[in-house]
Amino acid sequence: MPSDRPPRAAEELPGLKSQAGAALGAAKELLKAHVELGKTELSEIGGQLARVLALGGLALAAVLLAGILLALGGVLFMGEWLFGSLGWGVLHGTLLFMGVAVAALIVALRAGRIGRWLVLGTFVAAVLAIVLGLALPNRVYTAVGESLRLAVDPAVRPLLVGIVLVALIGAIVGVVTALAAGGGGRGAVAAFVGGLLLGAIIGALTAIDFAPGAGAAVGITIGLIVWIGLMLADLVRTGVAVDSLKARFYPSQTVDTAKETFEWLKERMPPGIGS
Repeated sequence: MPSDRPPRAAEELPGLKSQAGAALGAAKELLKAHVELGKTELSEIGGQLARVLALGGLALAAVLLAGILLALGGVLFMGEWLFGSLGWGVLHGTLLFMGVAVAALIVALRAGRIGRWLVLGTFVAAVLAIVLGLALPNRVYTAVGESLRLAVDPAVRPLLVGIVLVALIGAIVGVVTALAAGGGGRGAVAAFVGGLLLGAIIGALTAIDFAPGAGAAVGITIGLIVWIGLMLADLVRTGVAVDSLKARFYPSQTVDTAKETFEWLKERMPPGIGS
């Protein structure tokens, strides 16, 4: 008799649903494996990137530190080598960096000219370094005192002559300047007193018999101070153009274009819309 049971091979064949489920499960496992592999590789890449960034930051910090040490050490070395004292290196380096800071500020604000003041300060420094390094004022005062045969100790004679002589010159220059500027009697008196005091101070300082290195260092110091002072005076005189500075940091073209676009759209809208 024929049997009603299906063939055994038909029972063993998996159904389409089970095949699809198995394939989907395998795909999920494969995707999970790929995700885990990606996470692992990204973690390793992140570690390598952090290591590279840390070492790069260390290298940059080392370069910056080396530059700072070179600048500071160079200034101190030049002060000791040329002028015989580290103190001159500290003073000159401080004034130089201050001058660079003021110059950078002026350039950023576009509020003055720094080239001419740099040239003038360099000229003043060079002239005074030569004059004071050779102690020329002291020699002049000494010669004047000897020619006048002043009954003063020869060691003090250049100082006395320098104070009196330069004070008189300063007073005369002050009075002439005040009268030329139309300052009147009070202005002339104030200029006379101010010129007298300033001249006396300059005469006393220039009467010192500087050693060549110290005299040159004083001249360079005065030149740096003159450079910084002229830049600051120019900045105060010209001021800061606020409108020009605002225009540099205000997106005027974008704002104007947006306004024009808004007006164009407003003109083309039907009445009653957007009002």
